[in-house]
Order: sequence, then structure tokens, then C-alpha cells
Amino acid sequence: MGRKRCVGADCSKMAAGCCGVKKQKLSGSPGSGGPGGVGAGSGVAGTGHCGSELGIGSSATVAAAANVSRANGLGGPGGNVSGSSSSSGSSGTNALSPAGYTTSGLSPNLSPGPGSGSGGRKMVVSAEMCCFCFDVLYCHLYGYQPPRTPRFTNDPYPLFVTWKIGRDKRLRGCIGTFSAMNLHSGLREYTLTSALKDSRFPPMTRDELPRLFCSVSLLTNFEDVGDYLDWEVGVHGIRIEFFNEKGSKRTATYLPEVAKEQGWDHIQTIDSLLRKGGYKAPITNDFRKTIKLTRYRSEKMTMGYAEYIAHRQHHHYQNGIGHPLPPYNHYS
Repeated sequence: MGRKRCVGADCSKMAAGCCGVKKQKLSGSPGSGGPGGVGAGSGVAGTGHCGSELGIGSSATVAAAANVSRANGLGGPGGNVSGSSSSSGSSGTNALSPAGYTTSGLSPNLSPGPGSGSGGRKMVVSAEMCCFCFDVLYCHLYGYQPPRTPRFTNDPYPLFVTWKIGRDKRLRGCIGTFSAMNLHSGLREYTLTSALKDSRFPPMTRDELPRLFCSVSLLTNFEDVGDYLDWEVGVHGIRIEFFNEKGSKRTATYLPEVAKEQGWDHIQTIDSLLRKGGYKAPITNDFRKTIKLTRYRSEKMTMGYAEYIAHRQHHHYQNGIGHPLPPYNHYS
């Protein structure tokens, strides 16, 4: 099965709505909704549940996502990492672990995603990144000055920021980009975009903060594959490109954890993505074979608000800071 490394403009499309849906029965009939109850006609640009993206070649637009598409490709670590481990830390990346965080001994609310850090490689994603996202959102909601520059690496990666809420961790927002962005600016931007501009949800409020969970996903190891079944459930994220009934090119993506969490096999995942991308016709095996599929991996870290506050209180005490928690940012 042929495969090639995915670089350049083909991988630079903006994506949104990547994960965290409720389990529902999949249907191959036209107009059936995938998870989250979004119908086939709802493959809106930039914000579909679990991965409807910009309708490339179509007239679909969403105001909230109008300025998130990137021109650059995956020239950074997202496009050039080697090896098959989902930790995907390239030899050219200076991965930092500020504040002494490691992937061992983490609480249930502060944990790496499935497969993160396997093979003994040092992860790039860190709890500090989730903490920074909470800082950005908190300061925005309370009208504080934006947090200062963080200490973690500023290397460029394609990234997603996902917000979930409550004990059952319901999806509250998920938007990201396939363009490699410097992490400091990319996490600032997509923290607020996913929290305030995901068109499936109203903007977040202060009252929701204590119930939030934040996940940061850094995407790596992009490969175009010649067979739409050439990817592993629970290991690879997938991005599909196809032409709808009107001849318009459409794309959709799922992050690596989605198919496993939903209990889907390859076909169910592909069919769900097609519906999310707005494909309304009956899905046949011949049509599936026309799909262009890119597989990728990710590093993921998740932090709950309680963990965020505990982290902030520790540094608040250590540094003798006198003003209220948690907007104090200790990174610089």
C-alpha cells in the first residue's frame, strides 16, 4: 500500500470539531446524522462535530472560522518527524518539561492521551500547555491582561484545543488547525477560538470555568496512504478528502482517540466522517475507494480546572505573589 509523507499546502487546511461526541448508531442512509446528531447537510465550514472542515472548493463559510485558515504547510515538526511512536518528538525539537511535570503519577484529570509518550520518547506536549490555555481563557473572561509568554517550547505544530465540561465530560468546544503554528501564539488563538467561536455552542462564561477540562493535541507524523483502510484505530488520526455530489471538494478529520472512544471500526469511522463532511448520497465501497486519506498521530495532554488551580496555588505560594489566583502567570 503506497504512502507518502504529507507536506505543503495539501495539509494546511483548518479543521474543527474533532472529538468528544456521544455514541449513536451510524447509518449509511442519505441525510443521516453522525455522532452528535448533525445531519449530512451540516458539514459546515470549520465547525462540524468531530471534524467537518472548511469546504475546500465550495462556497460554505462560517464567520467564526473565517480567519483561521493558514497558508503555510507542515514545514515544522508536524510535517517532518520520523519514526512511528505516537510521542512523535523529533530530534530537532527542544521539548521542555517546566514545573517538574512528567507523565507518571498524574491524577485522573491530568493525564496524557492514549499512546502519548510511548517508546520512552520525551513528549513535547506538557501540562504547562493546558495550564496556559486555562490562563488565557480565565484572563479573557475576567478582563485581565493576557498571560505572559510561557516557558515551554515555541516550535511550530499543527494543534487542537478541546474543552469538555462536567463529570461526564461533554464536549464544549474543539477547534484546531493543520497548519504548523508556533505554540505560544497558536495556543493563545485556539484557546479562545474553541471556547468562544465554536458555532455548535454558545460562548463560554465564567460560571463554567470550575467544571472545565482542557486538552491540547499536537499533531505529527502526517502520511498520505493509498488505501483508505491503511490506518490503525486508536493510534492514527485521519483526514479525508473527497468530492461531494455537486463535485465540490470536502474534507473532514477525527483525532486519534475518537474512533476508539466511540467503539467504531474503520468503515464506521470513514462513513461518519463522510456524513460530517456533508456527503448525502448512499455510501458505497466503490465511493470509499475514491477517498484521499491522510493519517497522522498526536500527543495529547488533559487537565481539569481543579488541577489547574492546584498548580497555580503551588506557584503562587512559592513565588510570594500577592494578587488573586489564578490569573497570575508564572511562566516568565
